[in-house]
Amino acid sequence: MAILDTIKGPADVKRLPAEQLPALAEEIRERIIRACADNGGHIGPNLGVVELTLALHRVFTTPEDSFTFDVAHQGYVHKLLTGRNGPEFDKIRLTGGLNGFLKRDESEHDAFGAGHAGTALSAAVGMAAARDLRGGKEHVVALIGDAALTCGVTMEALNNIATSCKRLIIILNDNERSIDKNVGAIPDYLSQLITNPMYNRANHDLEQFLKGVPGGEHLIRIGSRIKQETKDFVTGQASLFEKFGVRYIGPVDGHNLELLTRYLEFCKNQEGPVLLHVRTIKGKGCEVALKNPEKFHGCSPFVIETGEAKSPVKPGTPPNWQDVFGKSLEKYARKDPRIVGITGAMPSGTSLSVMRDKLPGQYFDVGIAEEHAVIFAAGMATKGLKPVVAIYSTFLQRAFDMIMHDVCLQNLDVTFCMDRAGLSPNDGATHHGLFDIAYLRCLPRTVVMQPKDEDELADMVHTAVQHNGPAFVRYPRGAAVGATIKAEPALLEIGKAEVLKPGAEVQLWALGTWCEDARKLAAELEAAHPGLKVGVVNARFAKPLDTALLAAQAKSAKLIVTLEDHTVVGGFGSAVVEALADAGVTTPVVRIGWPDKFIHHGNSVAGLRAENGLSPEQVFTKVDTRLKSLV
Repeated sequence: MAILDTIKGPADVKRLPAEQLPALAEEIRERIIRACADNGGHIGPNLGVVELTLALHRVFTTPEDSFTFDVAHQGYVHKLLTGRNGPEFDKIRLTGGLNGFLKRDESEHDAFGAGHAGTALSAAVGMAAARDLRGGKEHVVALIGDAALTCGVTMEALNNIATSCKRLIIILNDNERSIDKNVGAIPDYLSQLITNPMYNRANHDLEQFLKGVPGGEHLIRIGSRIKQETKDFVTGQASLFEKFGVRYIGPVDGHNLELLTRYLEFCKNQEGPVLLHVRTIKGKGCEVALKNPEKFHGCSPFVIETGEAKSPVKPGTPPNWQDVFGKSLEKYARKDPRIVGITGAMPSGTSLSVMRDKLPGQYFDVGIAEEHAVIFAAGMATKGLKPVVAIYSTFLQRAFDMIMHDVCLQNLDVTFCMDRAGLSPNDGATHHGLFDIAYLRCLPRTVVMQPKDEDELADMVHTAVQHNGPAFVRYPRGAAVGATIKAEPALLEIGKAEVLKPGAEVQLWALGTWCEDARKLAAELEAAHPGLKVGVVNARFAKPLDTALLAAQAKSAKLIVTLEDHTVVGGFGSAVVEALADAGVTTPVVRIGWPDKFIHHGNSVAGLRAENGLSPEQVFTKVDTRLKSLV
């Protein structure tokens, strides 16, 4: 019987003889590799924290003690050790399986849900402050990555620790990467601590000395003080963290279970906030993940032996939407040096890697710092540049205030290209881009558009860059539709829709990829109702709407139908209803979009659409029923 099969919860981890822990670590790695090979997932981050997570559960006791995991994409090991090593783990990130991140409603051991970077430390400070107010004795541990330190909210939390809580344990999991290699001053600073030979030699000698002394655990407190004096002597100053009132310990080998356990026990007995700097190897135990850490940060299903995709892209498959964007922007930027691309640690995910590789002087990666990215772009725009900020829709939410206050209020020429607008099915609620139209169209001066195909995406990127003011282009994840891209882009008229099919009694107003669904729906409605003429409009713009065309069609139509890959609350359909009300037109409107709830993860967009009343058959029934009621 595998050791992992005997682990039903954290108590079993504590009872396990220390000599069996290395074997358990290997079993965990094998389990994660198999699951990710079948389902895709965040393989690299999880393989890097196996020993660290085991040590955490050996020293602390959840759910009494609380762990917060930054992003929580490295929580697979935690799931396996807290009673979730069953069929649901085999289906992780699939319909009916575990979520790929931590969720409070999935397990009592998940103290705080996550999915975005930078939240773990703030949550942990809040938990520790609440514990102190209640007079509790439990421990709060925040596991953050080195990339989280480039996230503004983490630094805000660090600034607040000393005045907010008495005890807090921070584990800095340092693997030099977020998805791509980390950038900026913080990673450089950590590297200086790690690579200083005088400090490392003194640190290593002290650890070896303590290992060989009877009762050495009792000397760790003294040893740590000596180590701090060594650091101060070598670097000439206390660490950055200690200037915030947080005691710094490390760096420590994050794959040495015995050493990790000893240091965590020491941290557990400290009276004040303490940070343990742990060095880990992302992808440890999987050769293909070690060789290509960026690709295997979050991967699609793959062949374990080779790393090749189990479902390789077939010849003739259209390019991904983000690749069309990346190549289009590089083409325009080559002609206009004022155009610059900005990403928040997602060069490959957004395809700004094309700019990075071909026009590095016009490319900026600001790290996981969406708020800074937006203001940084605004500053560039004041000096005559044309910044293009490429951020996933779900991550742009984090910079809403900056969009409003620093870009829109000042009417600056900043273009936002919002990838993953719509569903990111395997990732779930934290990563779906279903709210951007609602939070953008309420802001004055915004132009919000979505293309029906890749040729129109190229046109829209060109139009947005040429537009005088803030412009937003949203597009989904995955392969585009296969349209041919013109040699030269067209400059679209702002707020002008495109009639794809003339009609009379019913007008279908579709946004983005719903245009093709609208064409099919029109054909089905006309087949079901002989003589009925159903029109299809490619709205193109969620703001400003083509109100002239909309009002003209609505005055003669029996029914208007809106279709969008966005929540129906405050989205494109809501904008249509508002526009008709303002025009005094009372034609009924059926809004097709995602319901007012958080959509969980699942196998596919099609499966989640069917589950939420958006399959082609369900949409036809909804529209047909409403149409019949009007007769």
